[in-house]
Amino acid sequence: MREKGAYENMSKQIQVGSVAVGGGVPVSIQSMCNTPTQDVAATVSQILRLEKAGCEIIRVAVPDQDAARAVGEIKRRIHIPLVCDIHFDYKLALLCAEQGADKIRINPGNIGSKDRVRAVADACRERGIPIRIGVNGGSLEKDILAKYGHVCPEAMVESAFGHIRLLNKFDFDDICVSLKSSSVPITMKAYQLMSRESDYPLHIGVTEAGTVRMGTLKSAVGIGGLLALGVGDTMRVSLSADPVEEVYAAKRILRACGLRRSGVNLISCPTCGRTAYDMIPLAEELERRLEDCDKPITVAVMGCVVNGPGEASAADIGVAGGKGEGLIFRHGEVLYKVAQEKLLDALLEEIEKL
Repeated sequence: MREKGAYENMSKQIQVGSVAVGGGVPVSIQSMCNTPTQDVAATVSQILRLEKAGCEIIRVAVPDQDAARAVGEIKRRIHIPLVCDIHFDYKLALLCAEQGADKIRINPGNIGSKDRVRAVADACRERGIPIRIGVNGGSLEKDILAKYGHVCPEAMVESAFGHIRLLNKFDFDDICVSLKSSSVPITMKAYQLMSRESDYPLHIGVTEAGTVRMGTLKSAVGIGGLLALGVGDTMRVSLSADPVEEVYAAKRILRACGLRRSGVNLISCPTCGRTAYDMIPLAEELERRLEDCDKPITVAVMGCVVNGPGEASAADIGVAGGKGEGLIFRHGEVLYKVAQEKLLDALLEEIEKL
């Protein structure tokens, strides 16, 4: 179980297929396909790659009936829960529920009459399908924007509770909530407010965060900051990139927050005038090679043999380079010297033994 942070009311738990969300269980990693959902082969192929990278819940866009009818076949060919993302058309939600969706992302206030909301609530309740209410700063209701004058955390939280009340009217409370903005401060404040005022599990993320470089940075600050406060139950890093990059970024954020022990924690020094070998390319190549390694180990790449082993004494394995050669060490104890051009291979061999 995770420790509660200063802002967190322990959230209640929902079940998304085989994955529990909320209630203190580990934070799950989500992503979203960028393939046309009706192209079953392409969508399944992408999901299988995401599964291999470590994705635990996957979402697909459902813009029309062709996409909705593909949901059942996609589910039969993948191994993680499938979320259907729907806007406005309640009939698509009903069809996805019939097709076996594990969760529906829809805002009930945007689908029309009370009868339509009731129909979606009934269909999901009968099948044990939770609903994610997804508030986005860029699409708040006009009356709420008029009240506050601009997008702000308070407006986003008010929007969320409006959608929650609609579902509650029809005896539906199997709900997850997201409150996303492209602004990191607004996103963080909105989630903190929601965490104080309710116990619904929170899907956290910074929307439209950008490319791999800037989007990962924004997400690390926003998502990582919330997780450090104990806020958040499931997460997606939203990047303008191959969705696999979202999963890798999410895993790194969770490791940096101390919430994931699987995978390699790579530490490396920033280099200085004492560095006598080309350390940065070695660290980058090592990071690339270890991306899919699930061993819960710390690996150090240090710039000099004078202080390297001692400074990285907590590392399970590491390397410290010198002029023309380097040291391979374990927990600060030197194992042996190796020629500079063989440092990477020697380090990978030692990692394989762990």
